[in-house]
Amino acid sequence: MRIATWNVNSITARLPRLLAWLESTGTDVLCLQEAKTTSEAFPAAELRELGYACAVNATGRWNGVAVISKAGLEDVVVGLPGGPDYEGVQEPRAISATCGPVRVWSVYVPNGREVAHDHYAYKLRWLEALHKAVADDAAGERPFAVLGDFNIAPTDEDVWDPSLFVDSTHVTPAERAALAALRDAGLSDVVPRPLKYDRPYTYWDYRLLGFPKNKGMRIDLVYGNAPFAAAVKDSYVDREERKGKGASDHAPVVVDLDV
Repeated sequence: MRIATWNVNSITARLPRLLAWLESTGTDVLCLQEAKTTSEAFPAAELRELGYACAVNATGRWNGVAVISKAGLEDVVVGLPGGPDYEGVQEPRAISATCGPVRVWSVYVPNGREVAHDHYAYKLRWLEALHKAVADDAAGERPFAVLGDFNIAPTDEDVWDPSLFVDSTHVTPAERAALAALRDAGLSDVVPRPLKYDRPYTYWDYRLLGFPKNKGMRIDLVYGNAPFAAAVKDSYVDREERKGKGASDHAPVVVDLDV
């Protein structure tokens, strides 16, 4: 079973590439972030033609998440239970579903913007709510994983130049402690370093030749429970999909399971 996560940075802009990628990779389940569309405008018909069912949480702003599956789609939960509002709005940043033998969450963790910004405090509250919401599934016997854009680099090795991020979001002790809390709940990072290259970044800024110069960050993660981790047979960052005209600024992260 092949499961992936991908921040597509607008499914409308990326749809031709997305459809081609799904066909070429044979992905069974895709956790998608930053749809930047509404649930009603989500291209479910086009995906259905390839055999995928869709569960979507999107309101047409800068967020939006989905689970796309041809392995079944049941017990869908839209949103983050107990999650905080931001400026009075429950943002569409989480959705979960059971896909055959595996349960997954697709998450788009708040960016945080700046450490002194209200959005940073919101990010930490959101991560605390995520920890509480996934605890039961993490402790269960069914393979379970939280996949998505966490907007956190787990270690300094996951940032192309840590000196440029001092006192910035994505690398602060509080954010990394929130990841550690997920690990304490029974989840672990199932995409280890190194893979096929020393620094398997997943995000590169469009500006200043970020991708050609490999000025990236590893912020798209797959955190699985013990049964999920035990089933992992291979994993990789699909850097090829970051290349060329019209690419997202994130690459897909792919995990192959024996389930």
